Amino acid sequence: MLGSYDLLTAFVLFAFVSSITPGPNNTMLLASGVNFGVRRSVPHALGVSVGFMVMVMAVGFGLGEVFKAWPVLYTVLRYVGATYLLYLAWKIATSGPMSESTGNERKPMSFFGAAAFQWVNPKAWVMAVGAITTYAPADGYLQNVVVIGLLFALVNLPSVGIWVMFGSGLRNLLRTPRWLMLFNVLMALLLVMSLYPLLFVESSFS
Repeated sequence: MLGSYDLLTAFVLFAFVSSITPGPNNTMLLASGVNFGVRRSVPHALGVSVGFMVMVMAVGFGLGEVFKAWPVLYTVLRYVGATYLLYLAWKIATSGPMSESTGNERKPMSFFGAAAFQWVNPKAWVMAVGAITTYAPADGYLQNVVVIGLLFALVNLPSVGIWVMFGSGLRNLLRTPRWLMLFNVLMALLLVMSLYPLLFVESSFS
């Protein structure tokens, strides 16, 4: 699988670097760690990893070719994603004060919500296409796609978990409502800034 030890090592490094660097997922997980703590953010983190694994496999099994054949579908997806990211940024910016309660006043992103978000996340598309086109040897291709998807999930989960734990570590520093509001506004602005590659960089499917 994956051709050789050197190729496997290179892929794991690619998966780690692309998973742990800033992007929409990690920005939201950092904010979730601050606002909800580690335990309540676990479904969000799991949804990111499992949802991205499914995306990688889907791209490997031919979804990328569909977008190449009909680029307009990807264009539509890009703008749907932009709209949803703006909505999420607004929700983060207008979050109320943090609470230890598990009541219904505020809820972190769910497992399925986080998994579905991968399909409108520009960084996730770049990572998925890059993983398949660069690291899936033609020999045993389908098996390699499955291995790449599984390995990516295994590397991705602890990587995104670091952002949740970092956010949780900031909770005591951000209990003052004014500072928490400033933090959430900053996270919302970073999320909006992540729209740049989605809207202004040439699509890899065009």
